[in-house]
Amino acid sequence: MDFKKFRIPLFIIATLLFGIKTYIIYRFAFNIELENKMQEFILFINPFVSAFLIFAISVWFKKQPRQMAFLRYTALIGTVIIYFNLVFYRSFNDFITMPQLFQASNMGDLGSSILTLIEFYDAFFFLDVVIIWYLSKKKPEIMTVSYQKSGKVFALAMSFLLLAGNFFLAEMERPQLFTRAFDREYLVKNIGLFNYHIYDAAVHSRVKTQRVFADGNELPEIKEYVEEEVKSDEKSSIHGIADDKNVIFITLESLQSFVINNEVNGEEITPFLNSLVGDESTYYFENFYHQTQQGKTSDSEFLIENSLYPLSRGAVFFTHGENEYHSMTEFLGEEGYNSAVFHANNKSFWNRDQMYESLGIDHFYGEEAYEANQENSVGWGLKDKPFFEQSIKYLQSMEEPFYSRFITLTNHFPFKLSEEDSSIDKYDSNSSTLNNYFPTVRYMDEAVEQFFNQLKEAGLYEDSVIVMMGDHYGISENHNKAMSDYLNKEEITPYDHIQLQRVPMFIHIPGHEGGKVMSKVTGQIDVKPTILSLLGVSAENDIQFGNDMFIEDRKGYIGLRNGDFISEDYVSTSGVCYDRESGNPVETDKQQDNSTGNESVKEAVNQSGNQTESPCVPLKQQVEKELELSDKLIYGDLFRFVDSPGEKSEANNE
Repeated sequence: MDFKKFRIPLFIIATLLFGIKTYIIYRFAFNIELENKMQEFILFINPFVSAFLIFAISVWFKKQPRQMAFLRYTALIGTVIIYFNLVFYRSFNDFITMPQLFQASNMGDLGSSILTLIEFYDAFFFLDVVIIWYLSKKKPEIMTVSYQKSGKVFALAMSFLLLAGNFFLAEMERPQLFTRAFDREYLVKNIGLFNYHIYDAAVHSRVKTQRVFADGNELPEIKEYVEEEVKSDEKSSIHGIADDKNVIFITLESLQSFVINNEVNGEEITPFLNSLVGDESTYYFENFYHQTQQGKTSDSEFLIENSLYPLSRGAVFFTHGENEYHSMTEFLGEEGYNSAVFHANNKSFWNRDQMYESLGIDHFYGEEAYEANQENSVGWGLKDKPFFEQSIKYLQSMEEPFYSRFITLTNHFPFKLSEEDSSIDKYDSNSSTLNNYFPTVRYMDEAVEQFFNQLKEAGLYEDSVIVMMGDHYGISENHNKAMSDYLNKEEITPYDHIQLQRVPMFIHIPGHEGGKVMSKVTGQIDVKPTILSLLGVSAENDIQFGNDMFIEDRKGYIGLRNGDFISEDYVSTSGVCYDRESGNPVETDKQQDNSTGNESVKEAVNQSGNQTESPCVPLKQQVEKELELSDKLIYGDLFRFVDSPGEKSEANNE
């Protein structure tokens, strides 16, 4: 080919190659839902718009070597950014945020988890970089451009014109895209991955300043909302039933409710947990939802300790670990409870050493407290059975009453387990993740049964309340095909996806009679007020967004961090309002737009001139209000302007 005849500048070639590659990844590697032709068109053009904006900067370099170097290194860096997002997306079905970059200390513990997310064909995603690198090195004289100033200004103007056009189309398709950006997928779909990262960095900078300028003036609005919309004066029939009892809280890693009372290959998956469902000493909440976001297990810890929502970006444990909080542990500490968390992982993972201090936890038994070796470890560390076995001696040494929390590890992605530890066979599907999930779930079930027996032998069982909760999902949307096969469904719909966010919640009170299956809609945000109520501990003036799960006078819905919600009657997700019982969309004359904004509803007037709206809209507005107020508490560190539980007690005594 005679390059001198065509003289296509390298920045144009780079734009085309990088744009095509990025679109292919958007379309086929990310699980981005496209609902109309406009969304398809926007998704197609935004990679080229972003690529042209970046690569066109090269025309401002006068010297050939610098221009070529800029293009090849920019292509490499851009590809690395896309690839890191792709690997992250394969695990979490989400995109990286700025706060997560400050969680780099977690990366060292991921090990084999990351390797399982890398595919052999990923090398092809770097093919355009190789081509750009080759042309910049071998054909620099015909790949370089030397424009006059007017040409450079034109290239710059064209870049911003294309970008403005992209944003204009995005705003048409998705009104209030930037002001109500609950969903990162919508941002990537409409403005592209790189513009999303720039937007995310700007948001991160803005929220970092909120603490500096916060002065407590936001508190009256928050307290008024909680008082009017959340708080209830009702006390349950079992309020105080566990007064002065120990609390043993077991976090069941990655456990979802679909395995309870279910089978794989004709075998029960969780025989021990199944035996507790309907047990006279156990309350099992079958419609209990996790509400975590990017912080996963740490988000679940934050929810149960504070009855506040996690953040939409990053993990509170990292971004606001030094804040003041009114945690459940603090309230229990004022009642004479000693507290400890048991987790066979290092103390810096999820910044636990800092955050546990802020939560008022007395002691953390981390990896240094356990004897771990190759024989008793797998995946992320110490297996659950030796973990519980080695923990008993520490639990026996605690002064009663105590509040203890155990975080299991074995049932963690990528769900590895040796054959000798596997009591049931793997599932057979196109997803190795789902296939491996069932044996590790069974292993965890056996470990919990063993722990119950160890508690009895140690004399701790009878005088304790044992709470067990799944912390977050284990099987992401990336495995929907295999999941639909297992559940005998044609497909996993958005409604089904929300139902799969149910996680097991058990409250086991030895010696108590009256346990049953509870069908009301509940969530992790309700755990703190529920446990405090069972122990008869008052948190009357506390700011919390959950309710005691045993009362009837509840707010009636569970909000998810992305703005979706589940109520007793409806499920709202992906811009659609579903009947919760049937799973069918609720038909109205007012159709919700795909955005999560409470104003983004397209009005339609029927023949009589009356307007009807989806019954989900008022609840969606309330969920978004709660998310906003919870964020204000965290970003502004507003609890520093409120008396701690201890200070309140002292004031009351005076």
